Amino acid sequence: MCRFRRKLSSVALGGEDGGMLIKTRIELALLASLGLMLLAACASHGGSSCTVVDAVSKGFGERKDGRAVQHVTLTNARGMRACFLSHGATLTELHVPDRKGLLGDVVLGFDKLSDFEEKSPYFGCTTGRVCNRIAKGRFSLDGKEYSLATNNEPNHLHGGLEGFDKVVWKITEVGGDSEGAWVRFRYLSEDGEEGYPGKLDVSVLYILTPDNGLEIEYRATTDAATPVNLTHHSYFNLAGEGQGTILDHELTIHADRYTPVDDTMIPTGAIDPVVYTDLDFRKPVTVGARIDRVAGGYDHNFVLDRDAKTSSFLAAVLKDPGSGRVMELWTDQPGVQFYTGNFLDGSLVGKSEKDYLKHGGLCLEPQHFPDSVNQPDWPSIILRPGEEYRQVSTFKFRVE
Repeated sequence: MCRFRRKLSSVALGGEDGGMLIKTRIELALLASLGLMLLAACASHGGSSCTVVDAVSKGFGERKDGRAVQHVTLTNARGMRACFLSHGATLTELHVPDRKGLLGDVVLGFDKLSDFEEKSPYFGCTTGRVCNRIAKGRFSLDGKEYSLATNNEPNHLHGGLEGFDKVVWKITEVGGDSEGAWVRFRYLSEDGEEGYPGKLDVSVLYILTPDNGLEIEYRATTDAATPVNLTHHSYFNLAGEGQGTILDHELTIHADRYTPVDDTMIPTGAIDPVVYTDLDFRKPVTVGARIDRVAGGYDHNFVLDRDAKTSSFLAAVLKDPGSGRVMELWTDQPGVQFYTGNFLDGSLVGKSEKDYLKHGGLCLEPQHFPDSVNQPDWPSIILRPGEEYRQVSTFKFRVE
């Protein structure tokens, strides 16, 4: 048994606070050698039961602004592999076994950093400071009005023109032991960034677990009241990225209700039942079965049937009949946004060098409800000094 614990087996990477990236050769060498160190440590304690981590730069190079971007790979003892960029704290690859034990990459993305910068429709990224939409880019907080970019006319979307998906995060920790392999990213969002009040210190911790789960933990603190609503934005295709569409996937969402929207995708304030609608996924339904009856495809927030006594609960189950892969989403959030890649149109070429077709991937985004900052009767997304924002969601994989 590998006896390293998370605090002992991790490597903290220093530097200035905020989004400044590690640039020195010494620190890069430390990242590159970390996987070998942990492998040797695990071998000395029994080997196969220990999760290992590989932390090697894959040469993603520099952004257009000259800032270097790091790439980290995590691997568990079963061979499952997850890869990340410090640009957007982005999940770029997720290799999961099928019923035959063959690994396949189940998230959409690119091979080139420039494509993530210029073309990405939020593939695999961390979205914030407030994910989803804010009506007309406006909200009021403690008697003061705030105006944000309307980058999804006429509304604000996913944090604005340069949200958390477009900034360079600092890698502060990489590690692995018998309980998982992990990488932590940190970003310091300055007061006034994208129009939001308060300096926000935010981190995202990705943990690849021994039982083929990807756990995502967000934490944040602030020096002034500010709205915070973070989520993960991977496009999943359990058949494999570039392998057609997700219309034959079977989906269950444990939600009796949803939040209806107007013609600009802003919630009306109502919370309606899903029964007798095309949004009823309480029992397994093929994604494509009713999608033609939903204008533009699915892009809806579901109000989860949350058990108040538990911190994490099963929100959704996605199955691909062909590969046998099954993904469960467990979360502590009140809602999940279900989106079916409606704006993919075949013009983006993915890692498999295949075109990403319309509905070539789907998103299940655990979060608070869209436009919550303007809906006082909904769960609050306001974070105040002395409080800590924390969200934990896990994507668990198995086969049938």
